Amino acid sequence: MAKVSSKDLGSQPISKLLIKQAVPASIGILVMSLNILVDTIFVGQWIGSTAIAAINVVLPVSFFIAALGMSIGVGGSSIISRALGANNETKALQTFGNQITLTLLLTISLVIPGLFFVNAIIPAFGGKGAIFEPAKVYYTIVLYGVPFLALCMMGNTVIRAEGKPKFAMYAMMIPSVGNLVLDYVFIKLLGYGMEGAAWATTVSYLLCFFFILWFFMSKHSELQLHRCYFRLRLPIVKEIGALGFVTLARQAVVSITYLFMNNILFDLGGETSVTAYAIVGRMLMFALFPVFGITQGFLPIASFNYGAGYYDRVRLTISTAIKYAIGLATMVFILLMFFPDVITKFFTDDVEVLKETPSAMRWVFAATPIIAIQLIGAAYFQAVGKAIPALLLTLTRQGLFFIPLILILPRFYGELGVWMSFPIADVLSTVVTAYFLDREVRLKLNNASA
Repeated sequence: MAKVSSKDLGSQPISKLLIKQAVPASIGILVMSLNILVDTIFVGQWIGSTAIAAINVVLPVSFFIAALGMSIGVGGSSIISRALGANNETKALQTFGNQITLTLLLTISLVIPGLFFVNAIIPAFGGKGAIFEPAKVYYTIVLYGVPFLALCMMGNTVIRAEGKPKFAMYAMMIPSVGNLVLDYVFIKLLGYGMEGAAWATTVSYLLCFFFILWFFMSKHSELQLHRCYFRLRLPIVKEIGALGFVTLARQAVVSITYLFMNNILFDLGGETSVTAYAIVGRMLMFALFPVFGITQGFLPIASFNYGAGYYDRVRLTISTAIKYAIGLATMVFILLMFFPDVITKFFTDDVEVLKETPSAMRWVFAATPIIAIQLIGAAYFQAVGKAIPALLLTLTRQGLFFIPLILILPRFYGELGVWMSFPIADVLSTVVTAYFLDREVRLKLNNASA
């Protein structure tokens, strides 16, 4: 069984590798983000602006459960990449088998109470007033598909860890394209409303799952599993958990942020403000796709070379990834500063939403050029298996800075205080991350390669 693709991570030029890994990742994220973006436009135009707010209420709950799969995937993929770099195929296989078992056990155990306590969960996340009923309809249907989404998110990171970014890209594109087609059929043609939007999303998760299942059962994958690898092994579970907890904690904080934001904005401006945040949130997912793509491409390269002991290549990977990501983030910044009004009109024709959203968008993206440092810095520590600094840096932006800011600033500046919190948190977290990343490079990587 050839393992040429994974070995390329330790031999090809870093710039070439980063482009090779990041471009498919960026395209996959772009298509997935376009799916979310167009899905929001379809829902807003075909169902109504309240439906946009309803989906925004549901996202943190379903994404948190699905993020279990991503966290298990990212944590395990760091182990797999380093194991492949150290020629330890057995550990790579054991890790992958344990990832599958953990994902199934944890997601199903959360979906069941999630469905049982639906009437309490939705209002807690801002699904109040006219938002409650459409949010409940969407939530109930989508949650059935969340375990499949979790398996997809886990499998996607493992595919990338094997050094096969094109297949990871396909895995992201299939559900995105499928969701858009099904949106048109279920909402526009059949008139199923929120139920149609929910079923389109759930079926798209299934399409992605079947593709990933096919990949790992085919000869394209280096990780051909046997039943013995599915048995949980405590040392591997602990390592997956330590590294994966970084991603899970990030998503947990994101979900808590949605909870605070939806409730604070509902109190300050009602459904209009919640809808404005939903639109800005979609742009956060969409507009930064090239930066997220660089970060995704960076992870397996840094992990493999660190595991192989090629510390000069790790340093070069860090500097190259930051340089590329800053350039791309700056282009995104310019676009959003000049055209927020045009962008908002794609989503809705609601006059109040059109009035509020452009200003909010400018504030939210004000510090975009520098966030690359924070993203790459936190990703580095996760890539090399240093769970504690990775966790702390990951939580710095939203946990340490953003949540306190949105609780304090609105008391003095009202709704403007909510939007101001975004760039302030970005600047503060970037400064902290830059300090620790620079210290790590000087004291660890330079000395290790000396």
